[in-house]
Amino acid sequence: MAHTQALRLARPIAAILFAAISLSLAGCGINTIPTYEQNAKAAWSEVLNQYKRRADLIPNLVETVKGFADQERTVLTDVVEARAKATQVQANIPADILTNPEAMQKFQDAQNQLGGALGRLLAVVERYPDIKSGQNFLALQSQIEGTENRIAIARRDYIQSVRAYNTEITTFPGRIWRAVMYPSSKEMATFDIPAEEMKAPKVDFGTKK
Repeated sequence: MAHTQALRLARPIAAILFAAISLSLAGCGINTIPTYEQNAKAAWSEVLNQYKRRADLIPNLVETVKGFADQERTVLTDVVEARAKATQVQANIPADILTNPEAMQKFQDAQNQLGGALGRLLAVVERYPDIKSGQNFLALQSQIEGTENRIAIARRDYIQSVRAYNTEITTFPGRIWRAVMYPSSKEMATFDIPAEEMKAPKVDFGTKK
């Protein structure tokens, strides 16, 4: 009987001790690494969403500006080919891209190539008043510029999230928690973005007067 009563008393005490230890560990940062990791992954998802949004807008843009003179078709072809490459790279992203600098660089290069080709296309449109003044083109231009701005912001947020995560797993006390609780955690790859873009993500192709 006494043994049974002792067990009944011990259970709530053990529960209280467990809760106290859990809170203590949480306060010491045991959850910081997975929290930062999830933040970075969420930011990466937003980067992918915005790049996909840009790619989805390009076919309509191409249809709108098909009235180019023959000497301008190279610019249009560059956009189509760059979009195809970027889309293929994004569709075949390896599962470990966030911890694979080489794969991240390949992804970034493809997107940068598309961004450059798209910028050249919109700049060339300046020489064609009938195209640049059309309502369809103006609407697409606005959507693309807005998407470029969202891409810049999404990349900035991802870089900041990865910086926080990488710093946590390589500095004290985070590296202790990594060794004890999260040995599989690896540093994440990030984008190579100019400092000025990090400060001011606003993008303007310069086609509006």
